Amino acid sequence: MIRALALLVLLLSAVPASAFPVIEVEGPIGPVAAEHVAEALDPAAAHGQPLAVVRLDTPGGLDASMRRIVQAVLASPVPVVAWVGPSGARAASAGVFVVAAAHVAAMAPGTNLGAAHPVNLGGGGDQTSARKAEQDAAAFLRSLAQQRGRDAAWFEVAVTKSESLSAEEAVRRGVVDLLAPDLGSLAAALDGRTVSIKGHLIVLRTKGLSAEPVPLSFRQRVLQVLSDPNVAYLLMILGFYGLFFELANPGSVLPGAVGGLCLILAFVGLQTLPFHYGGILLILLGLVLFLLEVKVTSYGLLTVGGTASLVLGSLLLFKSQETYYRLSLGVLLPVVVVTVLFFLFAVGAGVAAQRGRPVSGVEGLVGQRGRVLDALGPGARGRVFVRGEYWNAQSEIALSTGDEVEVLGLDGMELRVGPVRDAAPEERS
Repeated sequence: MIRALALLVLLLSAVPASAFPVIEVEGPIGPVAAEHVAEALDPAAAHGQPLAVVRLDTPGGLDASMRRIVQAVLASPVPVVAWVGPSGARAASAGVFVVAAAHVAAMAPGTNLGAAHPVNLGGGGDQTSARKAEQDAAAFLRSLAQQRGRDAAWFEVAVTKSESLSAEEAVRRGVVDLLAPDLGSLAAALDGRTVSIKGHLIVLRTKGLSAEPVPLSFRQRVLQVLSDPNVAYLLMILGFYGLFFELANPGSVLPGAVGGLCLILAFVGLQTLPFHYGGILLILLGLVLFLLEVKVTSYGLLTVGGTASLVLGSLLLFKSQETYYRLSLGVLLPVVVVTVLFFLFAVGAGVAAQRGRPVSGVEGLVGQRGRVLDALGPGARGRVFVRGEYWNAQSEIALSTGDEVEVLGLDGMELRVGPVRDAAPEERS
């Protein structure tokens, strides 16, 4: 029985595949892209496949993520083909390392490859550290190129001098192996090519095979959205708003729940990005200053400080010189403007409420008019009827029952009243 099952497995594994997986790496190379490639090249996922294609269209990415992809390619049990395509695509910076590590490298016409100089994501560092990073990247790329029999000298120049090549130049100089305008042409060109997998020569049989894209998992799609710097920033701002509104109005529940969820999602996204804790603290300080402006009269100083802190924190939040890991001004400016306008409106409404005449409570009685129920005068107290209520009252001027009076003030629980004052001249006209 066991022998029969083993024979059946061998027969099924001998059946030629009708398609080959295409793993797409589009956009910056980050943890999500690295996880996607590593899982797709897993021996169990790649079992029975004649090869795997990694389609590249990337401006670069994180060093750690690039190295994880390279390690997955080098450890792959099936040949890995790196294809820069379609036309108009590029494999820059970290993408160059993936091309160098692949068993077969191909490019579509109208694509380019190069500019692999390492970038300090913090935007700082001394020249010695930068030189070390450059030499490390150059040695790594040179080693990969030599292992695949490609032009190691050019790959080193791609790091040290940020040199780039077009697809046609790359093929002519032996940097990549072939040109292929699309995946169908790529499969036809690969048929019969011999590659070495861990010392064993394998002849590729790809004629007639179709391409089958490997989709991102639901988890990876969510992480890909959250790893956008603009999305993570907006979620963080919304999260802070929610928590502050909950603290300002305890028991509201909804602002706190939504704010907490947004903050958790924001920090999940930030873990995949090169962010700076100082930027988060400055943004938090800015929002606190805005809230204090509502409570404390500072004549706009707290608003100025909050605006400066919010802008500076937003600019420093992502510590990268690369545009794809920086916050867009199209997101930053609206957030700052809306925040400032909102808190200015809140401050203006608070000041107007403080300066306005009270309409409720004891203070709201001053200026109200009523009727005398008992005669009033110096040394004679009585009752008045004001705003639907009976009050004990006193007056320095003699008033008769039925006279109309105006509330001048309050002594304890007793009103001070007087005759209704004449209207102003402009009111009588």
